[in-house]
Amino acid sequence: MDVIERIEKLRTERQWTKYRLAEEAMLTYSTLSAVYSRGTPPKLEILEMICKAFGITLAQFFAEEKSERILSKDEEKLLELFHSLSKNKKQAVLDLLEKD
Repeated sequence: MDVIERIEKLRTERQWTKYRLAEEAMLTYSTLSAVYSRGTPPKLEILEMICKAFGITLAQFFAEEKSERILSKDEEKLLELFHSLSKNKKQAVLDLLEKD
């Protein structure tokens, strides 16, 4: 797996600009830009900051897409709360989330 391609995929899934990713990861834009321009994987510290911005762990970053999906803490909490809702409340949440 190409690390730069994976970063780019995660960034575009969120519809973030490179500038937004730099802000979310608490990196300077020039640092992130250097990662892209060098075309080599960033240092571990920088990759950890990028993963934190995406709300994922390094393990999730490197997990193959075909493998079982690992949930973030927020996703786990959301599922836990969702499971505790009544049938009507679950439907209301689904209706709300499906609206655009």
